[in-house]
Amino acid sequence: MYFGGIEAGGTKFVCAIGDENGKIYARERVATEEPDVTIPKVIQFFRNFKVESLGIGSFGPVDLNKESKTYGRITSTPKLAWANYPLVQTMEEALHVPVGFSTDVNGAALGELYRGAATGLDGCLYITVGTGIGAGLVSKHQLLQGLSHPEMGHVLLRRHPEDKFEGICPYHQDCLEGLASGPALEARWGKPASELKNDQKVWKIEAEYLAQALMQYILIVSPKRIIMGGGVMKQEQLFPMIRARLKELLAGYLDFPELKERMDDYVVPPALGDNAGITGALILARQALEREHVSRP
Repeated sequence: MYFGGIEAGGTKFVCAIGDENGKIYARERVATEEPDVTIPKVIQFFRNFKVESLGIGSFGPVDLNKESKTYGRITSTPKLAWANYPLVQTMEEALHVPVGFSTDVNGAALGELYRGAATGLDGCLYITVGTGIGAGLVSKHQLLQGLSHPEMGHVLLRRHPEDKFEGICPYHQDCLEGLASGPALEARWGKPASELKNDQKVWKIEAEYLAQALMQYILIVSPKRIIMGGGVMKQEQLFPMIRARLKELLAGYLDFPELKERMDDYVVPPALGDNAGITGALILARQALEREHVSRP
């Protein structure tokens, strides 16, 4: 039994064929151009295989409310060509299989929970720090969803006293994404993160903002484990800096060994590396097929 998965990102669509154990048999990357250029290539990839269902983890915002008339659409994205695009409906009509749908970071959270760094737990928080900043939360095996999916990359922070950068978020300017995403780092320092590795001031400020955000997430949703991925987090020197500052910010308020003696095991990189999102998409596909079987009379 084969499942199809799509990790739909702002720069590329990763398409894959895999099985229920997460093994990937075929994969293809398609550049994220306008929908009428990208989507036919995506559909053609899956038509080469017989899949039982499809899972999609997409950039957003997206509509995840199945009672909504716009369920399955990419909504108010800055990528204007994709605004209000009916991604789920398009793939259902093309492939005639059940489609599971969530955000890209929700997909990565599922991947790490069932196949990666949070295996054995019933929940985790996955945060990506890259072109943008976003997070997905699984608690008791359920993805967090309210009016919409979480938008944790847009929380507001206390400014670092040495940081005068105005921020780049077009909506909030100096929210977390506006101050700590990959493009924010490049706009502030004039170089991409990969060329700033040895500049301690860069990472001191970056760790400050990320630790502040983690503190808020811990106090509000109490995740079982926090997994930090994305291009910026490939700067491995960030992890000990974030953990140390997070411990200082929490100030012993929460008396759990994970937040005191075992922080190295609590804030961790993804065990699946860059495969977290596509692995999660395959899990979404499996779940969609399971729901289809349950709903049949």
